[in-house]
Amino acid sequence: MKAFLLTLVLLSTLFSGAVFAKTVEVEMLNRSGKNIMLFSKRIVNINSGDNIFWKATDKGHNVEFVTVPDGVKGFKSKLGKNANYTFTKPGVYLYQCTPHKMMGMIGIVVVDNDYNNLDLVKKTKVIGKSKKILKQLTKELK
Repeated sequence: MKAFLLTLVLLSTLFSGAVFAKTVEVEMLNRSGKNIMLFSKRIVNINSGDNIFWKATDKGHNVEFVTVPDGVKGFKSKLGKNANYTFTKPGVYLYQCTPHKMMGMIGIVVVDNDYNNLDLVKKTKVIGKSKKILKQLTKELK
């Protein structure tokens, strides 16, 4: 009986992350109301192990990480294609649509409510409308 309980505890520990992991969908859009070239959710708060599914609702968009926590490898999806990424490292992730970064098509992911690299994100050099939007988004974070 003890062996059975121990096995049950070990299995629940191993699979608890998978059971509670969630997927958040973010659409890549040409227009939403009066806004053009944007992600449907500009700030996403998730936990380690959660996934973001970027849906290529409109063509010509992608996802490219710009600033990430230390130790995270770069990520860049193909144009016009859906993208998935599972976040395993806590911190703030700044991403953009490569062809529309000048038009302000950027977003932020916060993993595990960890803001240790927020100053680095704030100092990231972005261009065009993204400058104003990055300031707005980082103000909303805290």
